Amino acid sequence: MRNIPRLMVACCLAVGACLSSTGAQAQQLSAAPIEGNAATLLEKHAALAEQLSQNAYRRPLVLQSSENANTVNGSAYAVLNSPFPTVSAAFKSPDRWCEMLMLHINTKYCRASADSSPSTLKMNIGKKTEQPLEDAFALQFTYRLAASASDYLGVQLNADKGPLGTSNYRIELQAVALPGGKTFIHLGYSYGYGVTSRLAMQGYLATVGNGKVGFTQIRQGENVSYVSGMRGAVERNTMRYYLAIESYLAAVDKPAPQQLEARMLHWFDATEQYARQLHELDKATYLTMKRAEYKRQQAAL
Repeated sequence: MRNIPRLMVACCLAVGACLSSTGAQAQQLSAAPIEGNAATLLEKHAALAEQLSQNAYRRPLVLQSSENANTVNGSAYAVLNSPFPTVSAAFKSPDRWCEMLMLHINTKYCRASADSSPSTLKMNIGKKTEQPLEDAFALQFTYRLAASASDYLGVQLNADKGPLGTSNYRIELQAVALPGGKTFIHLGYSYGYGVTSRLAMQGYLATVGNGKVGFTQIRQGENVSYVSGMRGAVERNTMRYYLAIESYLAAVDKPAPQQLEARMLHWFDATEQYARQLHELDKATYLTMKRAEYKRQQAAL
């Protein structure tokens, strides 16, 4: 049962899941098709303008999630303070995807293989503490650059199989240029699950994961609570991966030897802004673990 949260690792790297409810709001949204080009993504930016400027996240971000009988989805829309060419250059590269994904507390290993067709990302996901690599779950994503233009980027990652009966992982990142040197992104994630994985997740949520919540607020009469269960889990990881993107980009202008440490510090400090949902370790423990994992990854290259 304790291994289930590792399943959520794929969460959030991308832009493309269709979701139905907004984080930090009780309002319910209907599922929408994946934005396929710059024009439709800019329309989404306009539609979300009020939520991006006024929300509980203290940054221009809208978080959404949904769950049905056999799938769970997470998605984030956000305005980045990075120019589009910087965002596009970073996430057109499978290697840089791995550098970003490694910031997540559950990612133990990520290696891109660009010499295969299509390119692949081999990942290991596991505990929120130090762990031998052989004890972590393995996932292999195919990487596809779906669109690349002067003002629009689309990247897709797909994995047919995951641990404990999960399947059809889909991760998508889309980005469009905004005026003023900013970029609007949609980061989405979805996967399917069967009876085994649902029962295991329910067991985790009833024991170790009891009390963990996501970001969407649910109003029940005069009381307001946060979404929990599988939607809560996917929202937590969607936020962790969005913050990994933000953290990666925040360090790109620093000298190369300083970038890793800057990214890790930025990610930890950003997650602590949402301690109710995301706190797991103290800063020193997180940094020690991640330094060791990056060192192990470099040794394996």
